[in-house]
Amino acid sequence: MDDYRLIADAIARDIAAGRLRPGDRLPPQRRFARQRGIAGSTAARVYGELNRRGLVAGEVGRGTFVRTGRPPVETALSEPAAARVDLELILPVLPEQPALQAQSLAPLLTAGPMSTVLSPVGVAGTGAAREAGAAMLSRAGWRPSPARLLFAGNGRQAIAAAVAALVPVGERLGVDTLTYPLVKAIAARLGIALVPLESDEYGLSPSALRSAHRLGALRAVYLQPTLHNPLGVTMAPQRRAELAETLDELGLPAIEDNVHAFLRDDLPPLAALLPERVIVVDSLSKRLSPGLTLGFLVVPEAVGAQVASALRSGTWTPGHFALEAATRWITDGTVTAIERGKRRDAVSRRKLAGERLAGFRLHGDAHAYHLWWELPEPWRAETFVAAAARHGIALSPAAAFAAGSGHAPNAVRVALASPPPDVLVTALDLLAALARATPEDTTAE
Repeated sequence: MDDYRLIADAIARDIAAGRLRPGDRLPPQRRFARQRGIAGSTAARVYGELNRRGLVAGEVGRGTFVRTGRPPVETALSEPAAARVDLELILPVLPEQPALQAQSLAPLLTAGPMSTVLSPVGVAGTGAAREAGAAMLSRAGWRPSPARLLFAGNGRQAIAAAVAALVPVGERLGVDTLTYPLVKAIAARLGIALVPLESDEYGLSPSALRSAHRLGALRAVYLQPTLHNPLGVTMAPQRRAELAETLDELGLPAIEDNVHAFLRDDLPPLAALLPERVIVVDSLSKRLSPGLTLGFLVVPEAVGAQVASALRSGTWTPGHFALEAATRWITDGTVTAIERGKRRDAVSRRKLAGERLAGFRLHGDAHAYHLWWELPEPWRAETFVAAAARHGIALSPAAAFAAGSGHAPNAVRVALASPPPDVLVTALDLLAALARATPEDTTAE
């Protein structure tokens, strides 16, 4: 029945009209069901639909809060009716990129080359693309074999194909307690169970991995050793070696997400230590742009056929135009130039954030385009996100990254890549002022 969607539509209209504001708490589901004269299961579906639309978010032990509503008529950051400041998504694009990428593509936009890229291409791409991809992914003495490269439409599809190839329906995938939210969605769609694995200040804990595997066999582990999202942590060489030894001891394969790792070219991937157990996934979404991207997989020989089959069955094959464009950008030095620019830009923005948020508990690598902020009392993550939204600033609460059903940390991820530096400074100053105030002070504004 679609009745629950009609109720969700009514709540959504109240949010759009301002009758429900960011930070407002919805009634507990049982009370909501009584008020509406509906079944408890229907109320749960209403709340689930609102969450799916991004209108509300739940915080364990506190309730369900309105996340977004109509943009404020006037923000504290700029002139009236200004667009929101996006500190929620990590979308780095340098000002000089369009000219660099357009110049590189000019030869492709002629009749002869264009006629070639209008045809489909398989998951193995082309020989030139494999050579270029291997060169781009190489770092700190590690270079993948071009023969082991496969391609997807984007990085998300690469992750989905790797998970589908390694973890059968109903089986268990180990992940960090706080992990990339897309992995949660992939797991739900593929019918697999996520098993949260505890971390410490050095990254994912090998002892936690052993304990979880003893309690119920895992089929694989998804991890981000370099510039973890959302924590921004980079795993030290000793921890990588310990983790590789543990994976080998347990006979477990791993999916290593390296999408942010281009910002740290001084450390080899975990795959360098365990090449026959680790699938490396990467993409152009952060290196270049999310609008024209491509997914890369470095696949051990033993599972190459399964991953290729998952890519084809999921219709996650690459676009020929994107493949050829990426090959040109890599081989003519465009990617290298943009990577260098983004490394400088990320360090600059992270330093700026450290200065504007000085005195607060910030975590993360100095090379990352994001940071993890443990909020001061009495703030709670969802309430702080809602208060920031009223000032036109979008943030991500810890609950968005929580792999399990337990209590999420009282923290937010701050993405630093999108706004111009002057807007970023103003936004960070405003967030600092909010954090030093109380929730009651901000709701009274």
